[in-house]
Amino acid sequence: MTSPSKRPGVIGVISLLFALLTAVYLVIGGAWLLSLGGSPYYVVTGVALLVFAWLLWRASASAFVLYALVLIGTVFWALWESGPDFWALAPRVDVLVVFGVWLLLLTRWHLQRPSQFAVVSLVIALVVSGGVLVYAHFNDPQQINGTLAGSRGTPAPNPDGIQPSEWPSYGRDEQGTRYSPLQQITPANVKNLQIAWTFRTGDMKGPNDPVEITNEVTPIKIGDLVYLCSPHQILFALDAKTGELKWKFDPGLKADPSFQHVTCRGVSYIDLSASASDAAAPSGAEAASSSSDPASATQAAALASDATAAGTPSAPNGTCTRRILLPVNDGHLYALDALTGERCTGFGNNGDLDLQHAMPVTTPGMYEPTSPPVVTKKLIVVAGAVEDNFSNREPSGVIRGFDVRTGQLVWAFDPGAADPNKIPGPGEHYTWNSPNSWAPAAYDAKLDIVYLPMGVKTPDIWGGDRTPDMERYATGLLALHASTGKLAWFYPTVHHDLWDMDQPSQPTLADITDKDGKTVGVVYAPTKTGNLFVLDRRTGALVVPAPEMPVPQGAAPGDHVSPTQPFSQLTFRPLKNLTDADMWGATMYDQLVCRVMFHRLRYEGTFTPPSLQGTLVFPGNLGMFEWGGLALDTDRQIAVANPIALPFVSRLIARGPGNPMEPQAGAKGSGTEVGIQPQYGVPYGVTLNAFMSPLRLPCKQPAWGYISAIDLKTNQIVWKKRIGTVRDSSPIPLPFRMGMPMLGGPIVTAGGVIFIGATADYYLRAFDVNDGKLLWQARLPAGAQATPMTYSVNGRQFVVIAAGGHGSFGTKLGDYVIAYALPQ
Repeated sequence: MTSPSKRPGVIGVISLLFALLTAVYLVIGGAWLLSLGGSPYYVVTGVALLVFAWLLWRASASAFVLYALVLIGTVFWALWESGPDFWALAPRVDVLVVFGVWLLLLTRWHLQRPSQFAVVSLVIALVVSGGVLVYAHFNDPQQINGTLAGSRGTPAPNPDGIQPSEWPSYGRDEQGTRYSPLQQITPANVKNLQIAWTFRTGDMKGPNDPVEITNEVTPIKIGDLVYLCSPHQILFALDAKTGELKWKFDPGLKADPSFQHVTCRGVSYIDLSASASDAAAPSGAEAASSSSDPASATQAAALASDATAAGTPSAPNGTCTRRILLPVNDGHLYALDALTGERCTGFGNNGDLDLQHAMPVTTPGMYEPTSPPVVTKKLIVVAGAVEDNFSNREPSGVIRGFDVRTGQLVWAFDPGAADPNKIPGPGEHYTWNSPNSWAPAAYDAKLDIVYLPMGVKTPDIWGGDRTPDMERYATGLLALHASTGKLAWFYPTVHHDLWDMDQPSQPTLADITDKDGKTVGVVYAPTKTGNLFVLDRRTGALVVPAPEMPVPQGAAPGDHVSPTQPFSQLTFRPLKNLTDADMWGATMYDQLVCRVMFHRLRYEGTFTPPSLQGTLVFPGNLGMFEWGGLALDTDRQIAVANPIALPFVSRLIARGPGNPMEPQAGAKGSGTEVGIQPQYGVPYGVTLNAFMSPLRLPCKQPAWGYISAIDLKTNQIVWKKRIGTVRDSSPIPLPFRMGMPMLGGPIVTAGGVIFIGATADYYLRAFDVNDGKLLWQARLPAGAQATPMTYSVNGRQFVVIAAGGHGSFGTKLGDYVIAYALPQ
């Protein structure tokens, strides 16, 4: 070992400072992590780098040998912790590799007498590190690389009664399949898609809008027109071939920063001439006559009398026979002539149905119908969102059936009431804070059953005050007889939900041939927990087993936790608990912080109860499935899913100074579902946030989003691939395919192509349904947190996506609706 003959130069000083600062950071942070039960790697590496810095100060060749050992040791430790997963390995070794290259390129500025052995040692370490990263890049252990068996047969013509050229409902059909029989676009020609037309709605975020302004619409197409709504529920009718505006209707929504949502997922359509021969829907009096409460019958009869006195026709004659139904976030539903956009005067009050009737609270924005209603031949079934986590004195989540022609109330199902079918009499109202159904519902016309995804009684994150009635129909799938509103069955997907694990997606109905060759009519219920519950849609009986399993215990004082929860055997949920090895960062520095944060939170696996300490919620409040739901090829009996994996943190806030039990006069909502949530009226407020590093990167290692296919005959996941890049999320727009969070869902076509937007980067993508190969992608001008749709005009197939962004999701806002087609 030699002593330096001169002090280090500028290059040497820079290297010394970097090594010393890194070493000190790793020793202090690593000691903290070790005291919490975490990995000893950071302390050991920090000490080694202190020795390295001393050797580098002395310009000793031994510094390079020691650094090579640190780098090789880090690579083996990283492989032991995470396996050959490129994006898990990268933050563990990136800083060390870059600094190693720096040392190698500037050897003569660091060593007084460069040693061939020392240089070769460092070269070998860098080559080994690079080789491991290259191997990991091409061998992703998170992917499943199977291929779907068989090919598409010849389907019966129009098995659902919908012309192949049409997309008349939110999910194309009321069964929520998001499947089109169109075949013009195929894996072979999808690369030739180009923009056919672009429409700008002009509806952008205003000064009085909340953070949570979103463009989540899936347009519908009937005949020559495409119908869509913008965030402020402005309705547009466009020429399906050219995108030219034919008419629009503005309901004049007066948004407020306190609104938790300003969004419109879609509209519904009904052709009354097609159902004119059907028996009329039962009147309000008839529907209520079976109720156990005489007041209900009295109120319903009064409603029927009011409608008749107002001159409401039972069947329009040449006017408004084709109707668009538009839900509006201030608690109204409009019926409009599909050809002209004029109000249907015989419906409600001049085409306007007030959904705030008999609500315990009528503050605009607290009850919001954000999803299109289900429409049968007789009835409109309407549900809506209730503001999350504001207080225990909020509107009801009541579900109602209205006469499709007049808007007259026919039945009600109040999920929090002792008698759910009771219609409030004069001076009465529906139950405070009943569980609500905010996502789109599905409908089986043959069974006349509507399937509603149910949420929990708000406030969501504390349940000590919930009664058995309030939890009877909470967080699960509710099946009602559509004509009467009577219960068919209910299946709970979470017991005593304390995590906002509501049913977030439109259920999907299908007839599946099981392994024994028997055809079974099922309903698929995707959940935030990642479980896919498969139920007999007649009875609610499980088709795929979902055994009850023990879950962590120990709720906050005054609350309790269910001892078990159902776990479906068809699932995307994490099959093992997170550890600090699953923590992530762009570098070892923020990864270390995430590890410390992880150990300071309460986490014992899925369904760890909320706590004052702070609880890691994974799957997170955003859910593994959101409102995008499944796309299901009913001919081939396969499903396409896009699960996400992003942990959240919930932290209860005890009442005290600055956190009163009751709101001040005039208090309003926060305008967002994240951050501080007051939960007035219960013992705790709560903060809800994604689990992020100080650099605002997720603390859980990628992937955070996948595209996947399931063989429904075997209930096996056949392929699963990462989807999305960090191009629009990182300071430097690099197209690294890491697997991004999503809001929105896929569609699938008989041509064998999947289309999806949804990701945090701004693309519409096409995948091969057989193996998940990316076939095509189109750059969008804004975020596409929406589900696409497809239709045809004169044999030419169009694919349409709304690119309008999402406020709290952080994507760029816009007002674009873009259609793609093959060149003519």
